[in-house]
Amino acid sequence: MRTKTNKKTGGQILVECLIKHSTDRVFCVPGESYLGALDAFYDFRKKIKLVNAKHEASASNMAEAYGKLTGNPGIAFVTRGPGACHASVGIHISKQDSSPMILFVGQVSNSMYGKEAFQEIDYVSMFSNVAKKSFHISNVEDIEKVTHKAFQISKTDRKGPVVISLPEDILIKSTYQKKLKVHKIKEKKINDDKILKMKSLIENSKKPIIILGGSNWSENSKKNIEKFAKIYQLPVVTSFRRQDLINNRSKNFVGTLGTSVSPKLLDFFKESDLVLAIGTRLNDISTNGFDLFSKSQKQTKLIHIYPSHKEIKKVFKATLYIETSINNFSNNILNFDESNKKKFGNWLKKLRREYIDDITLKENFVHHKLAIICKKINNYINQDTVITLDAGNHTGWPQRFIQYNSKCIQIGSTCGSMGYSIPAAISSSFVYPKKKIISFVGDGGFLMSGLEISTAVENKLNIIFIIINNSSYGTIRMHQEKYYPKRVIGTNLKNPDFVSICNGMGANAKRVKNVEDFFHFFKKCFNSKKVSVIELITDIENISTRLLLSKIKK
Repeated sequence: MRTKTNKKTGGQILVECLIKHSTDRVFCVPGESYLGALDAFYDFRKKIKLVNAKHEASASNMAEAYGKLTGNPGIAFVTRGPGACHASVGIHISKQDSSPMILFVGQVSNSMYGKEAFQEIDYVSMFSNVAKKSFHISNVEDIEKVTHKAFQISKTDRKGPVVISLPEDILIKSTYQKKLKVHKIKEKKINDDKILKMKSLIENSKKPIIILGGSNWSENSKKNIEKFAKIYQLPVVTSFRRQDLINNRSKNFVGTLGTSVSPKLLDFFKESDLVLAIGTRLNDISTNGFDLFSKSQKQTKLIHIYPSHKEIKKVFKATLYIETSINNFSNNILNFDESNKKKFGNWLKKLRREYIDDITLKENFVHHKLAIICKKINNYINQDTVITLDAGNHTGWPQRFIQYNSKCIQIGSTCGSMGYSIPAAISSSFVYPKKKIISFVGDGGFLMSGLEISTAVENKLNIIFIIINNSSYGTIRMHQEKYYPKRVIGTNLKNPDFVSICNGMGANAKRVKNVEDFFHFFKKCFNSKKVSVIELITDIENISTRLLLSKIKK
């Protein structure tokens, strides 16, 4: 038994800090460099659930998705050297997706630091350009202060990742706990004059469009923005992989930007004279390579609402910008009169009509079996569903044909990182244990994180994994055919038996080749509470929702 003392180890102080910040789950791959923290987690195992992933990349992806879903920093622990290198992918996603996250990395002891000891890397330097802030804690007395600071930085302004390097000796040393107070984050007040100017710009426009994006929207914020759009009959577009920010069945929703964007929607942006961007930092994927409305910049006015002025001024010049959080802004958006609420009705109807046409199944090459499957999945999804997406062309179908809403959640990385969907599905199931989680993943993405199926089975999660197998890195193959015709190399896959692998990990798995067989098994999976896997064999010819492979070849 432990002897009672007023002192606590660095590991104990660290874990108590996490609890103070409402951390209820930590994702990790165990390592000898942070044994002192692991030992402390044992003492608090009833307050914090430790999830051991099979790979550090998956652990960091789980933490990033957890932060994206909850609004509180997702926490990952990995060991030094290789562990930190593997986990860096989650830091990159957290940065580009503006998700709150903290990565704790075990480090060599202080006595060995700076001598290139076994697996030593300078993590402050390594993560300096991707994390919001990196810390190296050299004294046990600083653990509490730095940890509190990390939470503050991760959640303030544009949310993002913080990395903390933990020399293994400070985790086992003892000191007196300071019991510092948690820093309260204050919302930036919105200037009333800016609200009035925004109102004037909207009322004086002829063809306005709203773009919704970013992470950590509250359900109330989504309702307020949708209500505002309905009052003024404004068309609403979502940025890349943020389709759940508005009910896609709403008459105000007119499409989504990104890799499967409708060409006609892009044309409408060239017509638009006002763009109201809320929460999105307007990255290149969502703005068609920063060309969404740049050619008509003189006639298109931009109102940009974002929590950091640094992002507002980075690429596009805004006619008006409001530096505040999405949730704070949404609470003020309804402070408008309704004098011109029918002004944009015809413009909205035109865009909505084209959106409905774009998701309607037609007898042509773009609508193969995955399109039919995604359309029919709409009959199953409701407020108890989360859809997670990986990287790759296969995501074009669930992005284009599945209709999301504020409670049917879409989770995907905006930075195109493969291997994301499976870890994100696991985090989603932890956050929403009563929801059915549906994970779309390509064969290439599955090869990167497929062993986490065993993590899902171990934790008895309620997930359906859908593997889209076309035996290719399809997106890269498409670009090869376009830019280097008849010189295909490195993109074909000789896949293993996914069904046998998944069954061996304890999942209920089956391979299907047609729509009928898919839904025969899908219905059973949907009604089950066990981990299920459907491997769908598809043809490489259907390279995207809008292209046939044979049409690209020259």
